[in-house]
Amino acid sequence: ELQCDGNRSGHLQNGEIGFGALENEDVIRLIAAHLAEIGDKLDKDVQSRVVNDLAQHFLNENLSREEIMRQMSRVVRELAQAAPSDIEQEKVMLVLTMILVKKIGNIVPSLLRRVCDTAVNFINQQFHDYIVELVSA
Repeated sequence: ELQCDGNRSGHLQNGEIGFGALENEDVIRLIAAHLAEIGDKLDKDVQSRVVNDLAQHFLNENLSREEIMRQMSRVVRELAQAAPSDIEQEKVMLVLTMILVKKIGNIVPSLLRRVCDTAVNFINQQFHDYIVELVSA
């Protein structure tokens, strides 16, 4: 579970990151607050057309999970190119992924579970090591 409001979430299982089980919760809260701040800055840059197009891919039941993941990756990377260069690219992409989940969930609530599952898989595949570094720094 990813939360950017500073609340504790998750567990330590099989060597994976466990946000609630880490010793230094203040560091995690700082990271979450920083990601939320970045999200607030980037949120207005995500155009409705982009969100609607991605939502259409999620609605297309003929597309495989891999194809939808590729579409999400493409959209996140395209949006990240327009982001300020003073923010780490990985942070920007993490936040953009969460923004897309929120926006798609707002326009098509029935897709929320599918979008969340895809986003979690995308984040785990693309940013697992980066998240470990953030938490352990």
